[in-house]
Amino acid sequence: MKKILVVDDDDDIRLGLAIRLKANNYEVAMAADAITAVSVAQKERPDLIILDVNMPGGNGFVVMERLQKITHLALVPVIVVTGGDPFIYRDRAMSLGALAFFEKPVDNEILITAIKRALGEVD
Repeated sequence: MKKILVVDDDDDIRLGLAIRLKANNYEVAMAADAITAVSVAQKERPDLIILDVNMPGGNGFVVMERLQKITHLALVPVIVVTGGDPFIYRDRAMSLGALAFFEKPVDNEILITAIKRALGEVD
């Protein structure tokens, strides 16, 4: 079973994503801030990370930069899901290696399709 790390400071968003992901047969790990995100990623070794940008303890871009410096996490696919301004955040997220960028609220079916694509589960 593939494991997905959900990183978001909003409890409702984390819980909602976890329910949706578990319903699609994914194991879920969660973190509520940037500092915890890196330590949970190191411990859990997720197959994919869903990452918010604006969080306490640093932003999602800092998380992406830190993950790239950790050998066993550098190639983990990241999907950015944020309420931040896409004109400001999209290019930065993609330049740091994000596979996809979505604005909140994200359509769950589109997100699940992006996850399956990133994990090589669909064409």
